[in-house]
Amino acid sequence: MSKPLNTTPVSNFIRTIIDNDLANGRYATKRWAGKPGPASVQQQGQVDQARIRTRFPPEPNGYLHIGHAKSICLNFGLADDYNGACHLRFDDTNPEKEEDEYVKSIIDVVKWLGFNWQENGNENCYYASDYFEYMYEFAEALVKAGYAYVDEQSAEEIRLTRGTLTEPGSNSPWRDRSADESLQLLREMRDGKHPDGSMALRAKIDMSSPNINMRDPVMYRIRHTEHHRTGNDWCIYPMYSWAHPVEDALETITHSLCTLEFEDQRPFYEWILDRLTELGHLSEPLPRQYEFSRLNLSHVITSKRKLLRLVQEGVVNGWDDPRMPTLVGMRKRGYTPGSIRLFCSRLGVSKAAQHVPYSDLEQALRDDLDPIADRAVAVLDPIKLVLTNYPEDGHELCHAPVNPHDKSAGNREFPLTRELWIERDDFREDPPRKYFRLFPGNTVRLKYGYIIKCTGFVKDDNGEVTEVHAEYLPDTKSGTPGASSVKVKSTITWISTKHAVSATFRLYDRLFTVAQPDASDTDFMELINPNSVSIIKGWLEPGVTAEKGKRWQFERLGYFVADRDESTPEEPVLNRITTLRDTWN
Repeated sequence: MSKPLNTTPVSNFIRTIIDNDLANGRYATKRWAGKPGPASVQQQGQVDQARIRTRFPPEPNGYLHIGHAKSICLNFGLADDYNGACHLRFDDTNPEKEEDEYVKSIIDVVKWLGFNWQENGNENCYYASDYFEYMYEFAEALVKAGYAYVDEQSAEEIRLTRGTLTEPGSNSPWRDRSADESLQLLREMRDGKHPDGSMALRAKIDMSSPNINMRDPVMYRIRHTEHHRTGNDWCIYPMYSWAHPVEDALETITHSLCTLEFEDQRPFYEWILDRLTELGHLSEPLPRQYEFSRLNLSHVITSKRKLLRLVQEGVVNGWDDPRMPTLVGMRKRGYTPGSIRLFCSRLGVSKAAQHVPYSDLEQALRDDLDPIADRAVAVLDPIKLVLTNYPEDGHELCHAPVNPHDKSAGNREFPLTRELWIERDDFREDPPRKYFRLFPGNTVRLKYGYIIKCTGFVKDDNGEVTEVHAEYLPDTKSGTPGASSVKVKSTITWISTKHAVSATFRLYDRLFTVAQPDASDTDFMELINPNSVSIIKGWLEPGVTAEKGKRWQFERLGYFVADRDESTPEEPVLNRITTLRDTWN
């Protein structure tokens, strides 16, 4: 994986923890058998050569978004920096919402970002569903030891007896049933003998705990639902708070990094690991959980439920719509893996809430693309410019660098003729103050061409200017001795009308009109930016080959990419990724 631009690792509290753990030898004796497993498996392995093990554990119930990118870059990046290993693990414990489609998409975009989970020829890609037998075995052990029991209260009754943040909960009437009875009922639950919601396995901890998450949390619930990988083998499924520590321990994860909403779950995480170690199913050193702040990006929502609503109600054209914060949408928009990694690197890692302006993401893209993007000219809102003193059949080549940062890329060439396309905004019949482009009597430079003087214009019956007239100054062509003989205050871009390539341009903007659509009392659907996309016909410089996925900087206009799905050399479709500078405000 290539490093982002100028990203020498910056110290943060997680790096400090890792540095201290390595210095103290906390994980120096940890063993790894080359595959996940309990103590009986790992004790047969060698001392782990990976100095740390992290994991990125998405649930395959939707498409990854920009918020996930922070976790991806953090977990894989730390493993890379510390000569460790990072696992890709699918937390597929909720069969009602998970699909293979999402699994494939997650694998695709994590690889697209530049990361992999290979270690010494092994693929560290795992699924929580692979551990269902281990989880069930551990659950029986907890029941036998008196650390768990089967509760026959409904989900609503469990919720009501759980208490509040200020009042303790009350014990279930089934809390003191014998271990043998709970074990028998648990086995019946697994065998499908009880309907959904009729029973649940709960940890037996403390119903008066000040941490509401420690009040006998549910570990298993009954769901007679087909799983996308295990089919109908199971009808009980583990809750995330129970599965999470077990998965980490089976994979011998050292540093389990979560966002802050899981901070209150950490005591249960540690309780589970301690009990299973006490019972001999796990061995020390155990994983440790640490929390960091999640990414909140302005003008964006990341709730899967709300993103699904945007798709279902046709506000956007699918999960990969370039206005979506999904990584597949950002890829279609034209964002580069390097720009996203650079953005995440600049975010840093802390426990403080992060409210990041969208412009920071766009600037990371500019900084990544500017050194590498080929240059070209496009005209999006064309008006014809006629050089009245230029020969009607005249034709000469002008030259410009393919990339001013890379001399080895050479020059591109394009013809100058009597009739040209220019941007309509580059002419004013009655110019405002400090307007230095074309207006009657003013002179400007045609970029890479001649200096011209505006002599007039033509209007149609509706009073709209349809043609601008000018005369060129023959001895002022760029690159010739006379180029500096006349001083001008402005330069405009242009394309020969005879040689211009027709193209469709999609100009994208922020999807919401307010910075925090989730925080408003107004339904987020009423905050949609009506101008989040404009589709227009324009012109491209001849010679531009619209290969799918290729990016350019169109001079003065911004960064564009040939659409991955629809663009062809014959009919180019170009998405604007971002402007050359922040223009939102």
